[in-house]
Parts: sequence; structure tokens; C-alpha cells
Amino acid sequence: MSVMTTKTFPLGGDLTINRLGFGAMRLAMGTFAGPPRSPEGGIAVLRHAVELGVNHIDTAGFYGRGEVRANELIRTALSPYPDDLVIATKVGPLRGPNGMPSEQATPDRLRGLVEADLSSLGLDRLDLVYLRVGGMGGPGGESIAERFAVLAELRAEGLIRHLGVSNVDAAQLAEAQEIAPVVAVQNQHTGDAGLLAECEAAGIAFVPYFPLGGGKSPVDAERLEKVAARLGATVAQVGIAALLASSPSVLAIPGTGTLDHLEENLAADALSLSDEDLSDLRG
Repeated sequence: MSVMTTKTFPLGGDLTINRLGFGAMRLAMGTFAGPPRSPEGGIAVLRHAVELGVNHIDTAGFYGRGEVRANELIRTALSPYPDDLVIATKVGPLRGPNGMPSEQATPDRLRGLVEADLSSLGLDRLDLVYLRVGGMGGPGGESIAERFAVLAELRAEGLIRHLGVSNVDAAQLAEAQEIAPVVAVQNQHTGDAGLLAECEAAGIAFVPYFPLGGGKSPVDAERLEKVAARLGATVAQVGIAALLASSPSVLAIPGTGTLDHLEENLAADALSLSDEDLSDLRG
């Protein structure tokens, strides 16, 4: 018995995307501190992802290592882009002295970051741009109005189709919605049940980043392993399926730099979870 009532989501009401997409962070590097990956490998992964039905790619201008940059790989691999492909990017973070995206852009720098993404991706308009706030910390504790207003102006100019916010709490989401429509929230996980419910009620996509732990063992690894053994699936596949089962508004964007891992992740789209499976995962 499948708990997924639909495998697509109407992003912004006018873009139908598959709920299982692809995150581009790991195309250029395994981690922010790791060595660069082969550009040819990243290009092959992107092309195969689209062949397998991916039509939602999540990227950012700061995803890269050395000369290997995620946006350039996407443009090289997929341009001219398929008509149904939605590319989401995010602006706000700036790399600090340690190479991590730990600093935040001031409002006057956001236009330049959006224009840089347009150029590197080879687009006249970006489908979805998130304002990513908070540096390396958690959500909340600061106003996002001035920065979000800059993106709203760029949307009014036609450079951006839809807007999202990332690493935010309910108050920051409400602050953004007072300025312009928000179609997606990208936070680290679905642990804020109230915010997830608010997004579901409003038709806003909820997009967890690091959906499989970001290289760390998931906190419920033992539960995932139990269900995976019963289904003959991998822990990663069960983790993705469970994420999609948590809410019809949730989109999954697992990322990888290898073809085998890509195929493993996307095979989760066909995985069905029973009531027993879900009960075991909830503990």
C-alpha cells in the first residue's frame, strides 16, 4: 500500500514538478571542505537524472570547489533546457575565510548575486530563488524584510518567477509573505511540525536540505534499517520514501556526484510504505 497520493507538486500553482528532485551541492564536491569532483562526472549525473525523470534541480551560486561550479555544470549538461525543467537557486550566503558559506550578503549585494546566477545558468529568468538567511546557524532571531524586498523587486522586474525562503521560522515566513508570495520553504529538516503544517495549508512547498543527514547517520537509522531489511531496499531509499510520505507538500532533493548513488536515490520513487512501515519509522 502506497502512502503517497501524488508524486507531483504544483509549485507556485503554475509549475508541476516531481516531488523527488535533485540537489546539486554534491556535484562539484563531496563536502564543502572536500576536493573538487570531476566535471565530466557531474555532467553525466545531471544528464542521467533528467533521463530518469527529474524535473526539479536545486542549486546555488556558492556550490562549488575551485574551478568546478554546480551552475556551470548544469548549464553545460542541460542547456538548452527541457521545457518542464525547474531550476531553483538560493542567494544570501557568502563564503567566509574558511571557504564555508558562513557570512550573509547585505541587501545591496543581492541583485548582483541573482544576476550572477542568471549568467552562470544561462537563463533570462530564474524559476525559483530562495533567500537563504542565518549563516551557518539555525532559523529565527533576525528580520529578513529588507533583503526579501530586494528579491521581490527583482521578481517584479521579471528576473525571478517565484520566491522562497530558507532556514526560517514561522515569524520570518510571515514577514516575507507580507512583502511578496512565498511558494517554497527550504529548511534543514521537517522537525518543525507547526511550520510544515502551515506550509501544507497554504500550498507552500517544504523542501528539506540534507534530507538523508548530510553525510551523518540519520537520527532514526535503526528504524530505517529495520524497514529497509523488510522491504529489500536501502536505508537511503526508505529515508527518501518516508520523507515524501510525511506530507504532500514535502519535496525531496537528495544530491550525489555518482551515477550509482543517483539511481539508488531515484528508485525510492517506486517504493511503497505500508502502515506497519510507517508505524515502525515513527517508533
